[in-house]
Amino acid sequence: MNEETLKLKEQLQTILKEYQEQAQLGEHHLFVIGCSTSEVIGQKIGTAGTVDVASLIFEECQNYQQQSGVSLAFQCCEHLNRALVVERKVMQARNLPEVSVVPVQHAGGAMATFAFGHMKDPVVVEFIQADGGIDIGDTFIGMHVKHVAVPIRTSLKDLGNAHVTLAKSRPKLIGGPRAVYEKTKENLSC
Repeated sequence: MNEETLKLKEQLQTILKEYQEQAQLGEHHLFVIGCSTSEVIGQKIGTAGTVDVASLIFEECQNYQQQSGVSLAFQCCEHLNRALVVERKVMQARNLPEVSVVPVQHAGGAMATFAFGHMKDPVVVEFIQADGGIDIGDTFIGMHVKHVAVPIRTSLKDLGNAHVTLAKSRPKLIGGPRAVYEKTKENLSC
């Protein structure tokens, strides 16, 4: 393993460790991974996908899965409308409709393509409602995170050259001490 690869691995391990300390996801949760391997290596999203980076990220996400018990969903690129690669058992347990497509590097992205080729029984689904996730390279995972998404801050903001954001979901706050139930003049004045 070269020095750059080792650095990426250590960065991702730190990010996922700090994430889990805050998010506390477990076996009943779904974790979405959106990733531009191009951005990780300092290139424009969708232009230089790399299997080496995808392999490293896949391995570390599998380690996270083994430690936490979460199920993984790998988001495809915009050319596949950000569909997701999941294990068939996840699709069945969550009653997700399967779509007919096989991700490839230039229509799906290197990360989703690698995941599809290395999962036990992969399928592609169009939508999920994940309990949390990681967005590596501004791939916009938000459409796949349950309402309400809450940002998780870690000490590292980048993986290689890619900007990283993380989120977990929480139930909607309905009611409570600050809730207002009547429309009055005072309530509407800002």
